[in-house]
Amino acid sequence: MDELSVEEFRSEAASWLAEHRSEAPRDYGAILPPDLADAGRAWQRTIHDAGFAGIHWPTEVGGRGLTPEHNAAWITECALAQVPPFLNMVGCVLTGGALLAFGTPEQQAEHLPSIITGERIWCQLFSEPDAGSDLAGLTTRAVQDGDEFVVDGQKVWCSNGRVADRGILMARTDPDAPPHKGISFFLIDMATPGVELRPLRQMNGDAEFDEVFLTGVRLPADSLLGPLDGGWEVGMSALTNERGYIGASGISLKRRLDAMLAMGRTPDGGALGPLEQQELAELWSRGTALWAMGRRQGPVASVLGSVAKLGTTELMFDTAVLRTDMAGPEAMLEGDAAYGLESAPGARIAGGTSQIQRNIIGERILGLPKEPKPGI
Repeated sequence: MDELSVEEFRSEAASWLAEHRSEAPRDYGAILPPDLADAGRAWQRTIHDAGFAGIHWPTEVGGRGLTPEHNAAWITECALAQVPPFLNMVGCVLTGGALLAFGTPEQQAEHLPSIITGERIWCQLFSEPDAGSDLAGLTTRAVQDGDEFVVDGQKVWCSNGRVADRGILMARTDPDAPPHKGISFFLIDMATPGVELRPLRQMNGDAEFDEVFLTGVRLPADSLLGPLDGGWEVGMSALTNERGYIGASGISLKRRLDAMLAMGRTPDGGALGPLEQQELAELWSRGTALWAMGRRQGPVASVLGSVAKLGTTELMFDTAVLRTDMAGPEAMLEGDAAYGLESAPGARIAGGTSQIQRNIIGERILGLPKEPKPGI
């Protein structure tokens, strides 16, 4: 492992980014837009060649062998430079973390190097039309047939599906087991016969996600990641990593707070009305509290990421509503305010719904009783 302090590494990263940020695509966040797939791959290759990919992964799988603190420093410097820290969340965080924690040496050798070089893009096949927030209610089936699994079902809200080479898939392998106990976690080649993708048009006019239909899809036995029927643990481990990265840096939140202050003036230089001033001050205070809390979050993901995710999501939703109110009738037409309001509800779903975050906070942080189940 490199003998390099976090601060030395941070300085190295900042200097490199200052020189190379012009080579990066715009900072698109966790989800790689389909039209930036080629640019994202090229950027991933660039940061890999410079030693900034797989920073805390073992050197045996192509990483740099540093610590999560070094990785957090890289993400922070990328946020300051306004460039993507990696190709996409699903591959470099969810899939990579799951493979490191549960993969066999053969699986790690096959998949990890191609993730950090940008050779392969990964997508996530978890949510279903009737099992989004209630992921344990998924009905996609994987039936073992000799040395293969045959998969049938439907997935929805799949990010990067149409540009992905591989995917991580949760499917039910024991229909008679309790909901959380009969699920397995698979690695799937998206070019496998029987995989069909259809873009989903959102109300803001974009099509960031796909629905995926799986019909008689045959997966080799070594596609199983982790134990048979033990996929719930693998999936939850991956999602905890996601929530940790969503709240890993307060840089973007700080920029939003600065933008809120700019909202305090009308285009003609006048002041807002007293009610708008009061609402804006309340939103800015909430955001500042979230930013301060985020500075206490360490580089390793935990359930505390649910607090940051919920708080930031609801703050941005309420800010979009206020911006629309301030725009007046013009917000009924095209424009930034209208687009922001149409996009805001999606954040309450992505990365774990706001309802699920409240359950996690209540049960795992506050120690409240579990939410009652229907009919119990």
